[in-house]
Amino acid sequence: MTDAATRAPRPGGPADAARDNDVVTGDGLTDLLNAVLSVASGLDLRGVMERFVKVSAELTHARYGAINVLDARGASTTFVQTGMPTSIAEMMSNPPHSIGVLGRIPAHGVLLLDDLTRHPAFRGFPPDHPPMGSFLGAAVRVREQVYGYLYLSEKDGGFTRADAEVVVALAAAAGIAVANAQLYADAARREHWLRAGQDITTMLLSGVDEEEALEHIAATAREVAGADTAALALPGVGGELVIELADGHAAESLIGAVMPRDGRSWAVMDEGRGLLVESLSQSRVVRVAPMRAFGPALFAPLQTSGRGVGVLIVLRRIGSAPFEPSDLVTAESFAAQAALAFVLAEARHAQDVAALLDERERIARDLHDLAIQQLFATGMQLETVRRRAARGVDPSELMGIVEDALDNVDGSVRQIRQIVYALRDPDAATGLVERLRREASLARTGLGFAPSFVVSLDGTVVPDGDYIEADQLDARIGPDLTDDVVAVVREGLANAARHAQASSVSVRVSVRGSGPTGRVLVEVEDDGAGLAGRSDRRSGTGNLAARARQHGGTFSLGATPDGRGALLSWEAPLG
Repeated sequence: MTDAATRAPRPGGPADAARDNDVVTGDGLTDLLNAVLSVASGLDLRGVMERFVKVSAELTHARYGAINVLDARGASTTFVQTGMPTSIAEMMSNPPHSIGVLGRIPAHGVLLLDDLTRHPAFRGFPPDHPPMGSFLGAAVRVREQVYGYLYLSEKDGGFTRADAEVVVALAAAAGIAVANAQLYADAARREHWLRAGQDITTMLLSGVDEEEALEHIAATAREVAGADTAALALPGVGGELVIELADGHAAESLIGAVMPRDGRSWAVMDEGRGLLVESLSQSRVVRVAPMRAFGPALFAPLQTSGRGVGVLIVLRRIGSAPFEPSDLVTAESFAAQAALAFVLAEARHAQDVAALLDERERIARDLHDLAIQQLFATGMQLETVRRRAARGVDPSELMGIVEDALDNVDGSVRQIRQIVYALRDPDAATGLVERLRREASLARTGLGFAPSFVVSLDGTVVPDGDYIEADQLDARIGPDLTDDVVAVVREGLANAARHAQASSVSVRVSVRGSGPTGRVLVEVEDDGAGLAGRSDRRSGTGNLAARARQHGGTFSLGATPDGRGALLSWEAPLG
């Protein structure tokens, strides 16, 4: 350790010589090994630093200990201390910089001082700082780069060479622990980014409003990146790149800002590569005034298959820690996934438009081939009646033709009504059983499993594919009541997905009798958390109660008979 330590001159003497020759042996070595294991075992970065400082102070018997993590400019980004009273620590709001004596700590070895105030580089203590004399400082290196510095001070009798050995060993363990914690945090961030990207994809492909999806992209990026603000610069009118959405601190000031053609945003979108900026406030090339109010920035292209959709801009306040290269990699992946989902959503919208045009053509064909042709034939019949009446034919002979013509008119009216009703309700041509099975299938995504589904008619279960009994069930339930039954099942399944935390959900729809004396009963039962602590939307359950009242029925939401989970029950008369 003689070559690894730097010591200020000290008065000679036997006690000093003995202290200089101290080594870690016996119980001290055991304590050191245990301390190394304690420091190296954590995965939480803050926890690793707290244990490192505490253990270092305990093993060296220092009154004060601290670790100071610095950025590339030498400014403190994280400061963890022990030994100093909280009241004093709060008064000293600014952590120390790597200047003065602290700037003389070597990258390898230690700085060992009997009295730091006698060092030539000492510049005095800040206000409210407690007095300190003996000092031991060491660098903590991560992957051969200095990550931060350990400060130990105020040991009775001064620090020894043995203390320096302890600190060097602990600093090496801390460097490994910090590296592991950083890898773990990077992996957690990547997972969070990927999960967020999957959520965005699911949202866009499920048919959510485009603006709502873009707002969710910005809010998610800000949260996952640990940023203060996130914005989306999208192509606007005239080919400009404009910030159309922003979320977080000072978001309003950014919305509407036009990105310069030769600026970073256009470069990122054109080249398809993201970039990091250490501080926008200190950059000389930032021409969008509101962006000068921010420090670190991250630009990621919203690009897929060579097509630029826009730019994701993630910002932190002035003085915040800069973004890491790993942040840029994961943000680029998230932005690419969001862009792909966005393009797919656009394609699906185009498909929907094409399907709408196809549907219009089908309606035109139906009107022509069914209603119009039938009306034309009716017109021919009436023309025949007119000609025969003009020739003086007995009216009794014409009655049959007139009655046929009236029947054809009634048939045409019914066909036109069916076409119009199908336009108002696309599910009009679909039976109740099929619509309910569709609701159960759609609920699978939100629940994480398929709910059980049973429909019965007069106590007999309607089998899957039994169209005869399904038609009989439709004949007993009118269109309005059918819509309400479907709405009740939909709300019950959504409620279970949001709040129940259930492993099973069953839907039971029972129809008994017909007319005013008949009843339809809908039950949605889950085995989840029950009603305790459940914050159901008043609007959802209120709507179900209103639907029941409209038909003169009943609605209830309570515990299941066995007390496990919740039971939604909705009943109404058929006629």
